[in-house]
Amino acid sequence: MDSTAQITDDIKAFARSSPTNRMPASENEYIFDEPLVQFINGDDAIFTEYKEIIDTFHLTPREALAMAYDEKPGNMPDSITVISWILPITEKTRKSNRKETRLPSRLWSHTRWFGEIFNDATREYVVKLLTDKDYLATAPMKTPFFQVKRSDKGLFSNWSERHVAYAVGLGTFSLSDGFITERGIAHRCGSVVTSLELPSSPRTVTGPYANCLFYANEKCGVCIERCPAGAISEKGHDKTKCGEYLRDIGYRPEELKDGYNLEKSVAGCGLCQTGVPCEAVNPTKKLQKRVE
Repeated sequence: MDSTAQITDDIKAFARSSPTNRMPASENEYIFDEPLVQFINGDDAIFTEYKEIIDTFHLTPREALAMAYDEKPGNMPDSITVISWILPITEKTRKSNRKETRLPSRLWSHTRWFGEIFNDATREYVVKLLTDKDYLATAPMKTPFFQVKRSDKGLFSNWSERHVAYAVGLGTFSLSDGFITERGIAHRCGSVVTSLELPSSPRTVTGPYANCLFYANEKCGVCIERCPAGAISEKGHDKTKCGEYLRDIGYRPEELKDGYNLEKSVAGCGLCQTGVPCEAVNPTKKLQKRVE
């Protein structure tokens, strides 16, 4: 197994066939559309830069793989790869959430809860796919060493799936702190680190906010209006204010409690990811076409 195309096909096939990628009480209603998958050398300089951009606390892929096997980074194979994927949320779910102004729709809440169960299943599937071929592999978010800390800017973790997705070239960040891919901002993302050597995907974006209309032409900002917490402004996203709102809607409204273990989870919101120009596309593509 030495082909990025084969791994991509395997992940897409898993998304089609896995019963965990189905809405509750439905055998044929998908939670996510076909995944986007890309790759990067685990020793790419961007991961060292993240220690300055995010925090020294953030792990490099080599460090993550070493910790998973209780080894030192220097004892890992000479070449490692990061596999990252995007799970685009379906049109039906996105449409349901566009109508909301205070709380997420039921389908969006299902996607936040049951969709992450599928995302975890994808992580486990990819790890097994690789370890069955005698490669080292780990999904950092599913390990005992995964941690979340709080700073004056809000919560941050030692393995950011969005920053990994940026590193592999799947998209860029947004004014709302979301991640805009070619399939838009409404998605979930995951990743695995492995000792299997694979070629890196091209990173074609021109900057960390290149796909966001606000930064491209300063005429957007729809996500500011969509945020019920008032956590988004022209200065960016207030993680603390956003988190407080999410905790409030996660634990209180009766209409969101059924079927979830809300002692351990927040229902999510996602209003800034729907009813916006970047919901399901990279909106800056239109600007590029006009220039051409």
